[in-house]
Amino acid sequence: MYDNSIAYTKRTASVSRPFLAFLALFALWWLLLLVFYRFPGIDLAVARSVFTASPCASSAPLGKICGTFALARNPLLEIVRGLTLALPYIAIAVLLTNLIASWRRHGIRRRTSKTDRSIAALLSLAIGCGLIVNTLLKGYAGRPRPRSTDLFGGSLDFVQAGSFAGRCLGNCSFVSGEASSGGWLLCLVLLLPPRLRLPLGIPLAAAAIIMPFMRVLTGAHYLSDAILGWLLSLVVFAAAMTVVDFMRPETPVRS
Repeated sequence: MYDNSIAYTKRTASVSRPFLAFLALFALWWLLLLVFYRFPGIDLAVARSVFTASPCASSAPLGKICGTFALARNPLLEIVRGLTLALPYIAIAVLLTNLIASWRRHGIRRRTSKTDRSIAALLSLAIGCGLIVNTLLKGYAGRPRPRSTDLFGGSLDFVQAGSFAGRCLGNCSFVSGEASSGGWLLCLVLLLPPRLRLPLGIPLAAAAIIMPFMRVLTGAHYLSDAILGWLLSLVVFAAAMTVVDFMRPETPVRS
């Protein structure tokens, strides 16, 4: 599935392209976080556009907002979500298969471009989606999901992106785990050989973009959660590729 035709080339530039990409993406992530933090109305406006208000029961407290995110129960979106959730696991299996096949061919101690790219992709998934997103941010940020806030039928107070003052106790809204998986899938398009970038790259990129926005449409996440989660995987992937680029051997080795 992934391109194995690229040989190592001797580094001639003091700053690699992956490192420049990391710096740009890292700066963009923090800039967007600042924008969403300073202007929380962006998140609220998008959430309100997909929220359908309805009359509350007579027993509901005065001032309570009732309603639902109708698309959360859309059968088509549920099918699409199920399909996209399977893609990262398929990609992991392909990457591990490529890694093992290359080790068998060259030996586990001999580095090739193929093994380095596979390892970088797997590490970025583990560190980005696994450690940073699902363990640290979602576990400790405390930001309630839209459907859990009192503005959209829930009981918790709204907090803006980047605030850790929310009362969500676990699996919280900041940032979106599925969006981060989508961002990681988009990075894999860069690893596809040229002959597969059209038939596989376009559908993979489409799925990678659809994943975060489905979470927004269904009230599971705010727009900032989706965008920042998606972009975070690109940041971590660029960082992983920077490390691989820095540590690659000077002698060209084809995989």
